[in-house]
Amino acid sequence: MKTKLLLSLSLLFVSCLSFAQNDKLFLHNGKKLEVTIIRNEQYTIIYKYVNEDAEQTVSRTAVYKIIYGKSGREEEISKKIIVSSETDWEKVQIFYDKAQTTGLTEGLEVKGKTAFINYNTGAGADRKAEEKIKKAAAALGFPFVLITSEKESNYAGTYGNMGLGSKQSLKKGFAFNY
Repeated sequence: MKTKLLLSLSLLFVSCLSFAQNDKLFLHNGKKLEVTIIRNEQYTIIYKYVNEDAEQTVSRTAVYKIIYGKSGREEEISKKIIVSSETDWEKVQIFYDKAQTTGLTEGLEVKGKTAFINYNTGAGADRKAEEKIKKAAAALGFPFVLITSEKESNYAGTYGNMGLGSKQSLKKGFAFNY
């Protein structure tokens, strides 16, 4: 009688475990979350904590990988970007959508600006301003920048008989980290 009761309780426990397999979300900041993945979207992952109904959102950039509880399948979401000095400026990613920063830690404001008279085309001035804002973020050790404003100015003047034209580009944003 005891063995039958023990056996049936064991089977019940094992069956409960098999139904309660949660997904695991591994973040680049070292956190591991037991969750249920609701949706995996373009910039974000929507999930719920176990035994809760409120949906949570995290940027795909902040997530290293997901292990799905039911299948055991592992999905790598993003690689960690490590920026240690200004020389790593090319690793810095520029974001234009605030959703891409959900779950990241906001840092300082950074700016990138070209000189007013620089003989750049509009695209060249824009690239130079982007390079400067990336260098500013990298110098602070931040791998991400959310652009909050962009401004372009045109200058057309004359120097003697020569036409002088220039574009100035100004970008502002906030740096983010894991």
